[in-house]
Amino acid sequence: MSVLPKSIFTFGAGLLTDRMPSQLRRAVISDQDKILRKLISSLALTKQGRNHGITTKMSYNQFAKKVSLCRYDDLIPQIERMKQGEADVLWPGQCSLYAISAGTTASPKNLPVTDAMLQHFRSAGLKSLLFYSARAGHAGIFYGRHLILGGTSNLTTIFETKDFKAVGGSISGITANRIPPWVEKHFYEPGSEIARMGDSPEKLTASIARTRYQDITLMAGIPSSLLIFAHALREQGSTNNNRPDDLQALWPNLECLVHAGVPIGPYADELRKVCGAEVNFHEIYPASEGFIAAQDGASTAGLRLITNAGIFYEFIPINLYDESRLAQLHDKVVSLADVKIGVDYGLIMTTPSGLCRYVIGDVVRFMSTKPPRLVYVGRTKLQLSACGEHVIEKELTDSLLKVCHQYDWSIVNFHVAPLVANSLTGRGHGWHEWWIELKPGTLITPRGPFLAVELDAEMRKLNPDYDAKRRSGTLKPPIVRLLMPGTFEAWMRRNNKWGGQNIMPPCRNDREIADGLAQIARFTAD
Repeated sequence: MSVLPKSIFTFGAGLLTDRMPSQLRRAVISDQDKILRKLISSLALTKQGRNHGITTKMSYNQFAKKVSLCRYDDLIPQIERMKQGEADVLWPGQCSLYAISAGTTASPKNLPVTDAMLQHFRSAGLKSLLFYSARAGHAGIFYGRHLILGGTSNLTTIFETKDFKAVGGSISGITANRIPPWVEKHFYEPGSEIARMGDSPEKLTASIARTRYQDITLMAGIPSSLLIFAHALREQGSTNNNRPDDLQALWPNLECLVHAGVPIGPYADELRKVCGAEVNFHEIYPASEGFIAAQDGASTAGLRLITNAGIFYEFIPINLYDESRLAQLHDKVVSLADVKIGVDYGLIMTTPSGLCRYVIGDVVRFMSTKPPRLVYVGRTKLQLSACGEHVIEKELTDSLLKVCHQYDWSIVNFHVAPLVANSLTGRGHGWHEWWIELKPGTLITPRGPFLAVELDAEMRKLNPDYDAKRRSGTLKPPIVRLLMPGTFEAWMRRNNKWGGQNIMPPCRNDREIADGLAQIARFTAD
């Protein structure tokens, strides 16, 4: 099938860019009402819908009373039936595609990806790019090519009979396998053949060889992958021992760096240095369950919830959330119309893959409600509480960033774990144990005890519970382990977590990661 010339698509991107500001001013609550009605009409045709008593004409209040909140574990029996070809279980028809999550907090999930769900990812992905072009004031990113760095796009067979085959892979791999021909021809890099390769030095070399002389206007990936690629490209882009200052010296039209997965703060200074001072950062918030939000203004304003791409959102105040009592929490849930600024909420989604009032495990906080902009603050299972202080990921990251910025230290990676003494002394005291890898070469060499004092002070400012536990003496001053270069990479490789969409959890309320680091780490313990 022939593909239209690129000029047609760049012209269309310009028109959409011009229209985006007016679209962003539309009422988002009405968008959500329309999406819920559409989702309910499909859910009513499924076995899940009949079990819940869902009917095509029911109101939101009726829907909220009849359908309990659910987690992935609650859906495993239905998903297993779908993987074996059974139709109309969670969503009308059969489902042959399954997004395998990274498994940051638990075992990897196998999440159904229906045709309607693929359309959601395409729609939300395009909107996220138009958010950027609208705030840039032009459609320049659509004139060049887009380099997407991720794991392999290969899909593996998870069930097969003579008449049915189910395959799975990362959501980025699934969408890469299903991109329209015009995207493949005019925009997508490093191309489908290289994208199918596993994470390896060979894939990195092949990607650089293919894209080095392309007109790249946009790069996308998790910050650590972007840094690895940027450093490698600068090295291989050298001629006559003259290494280019930054990627813009190789790609003059590079203007946008799309990042997701982890906070960019620890990587921001170095990414700006290796990419170029004129490259703009653009944050997005995707998950295996759906494409949730994207930056539409200043980074400090939060990310704009994408309310008109097929997903219906609900929220539960995290202080009321109890995973063991989901069936009793329906009256604690609020819709987008009723969220409050500054409250931490557990995120609930109803999606066009049949996930119905699904608790995805993310915690968000709204920075504004008109328009709805939020920030990701952590995971329901990734909170740290050695003595009841209930620290979240964002507080840990913000504290470390502030301390390191003061002294011009660059963070490679970090992890915080509880260290509880009651098993040894019976006294019930606890500590936070910070495992930190900094980039070598700073003028002032950091020391663990100094970092511990600074981090403790910042945490006491950010978290009242932490401060109260420190004042009472229940929570002792933190311990900092400064790691040798490469320790986190070694841990991730040893645990098959290196590359792709895998990320290092900033914290866990157990010592699984910390004890693993201790087995391979050499650290300075003053």
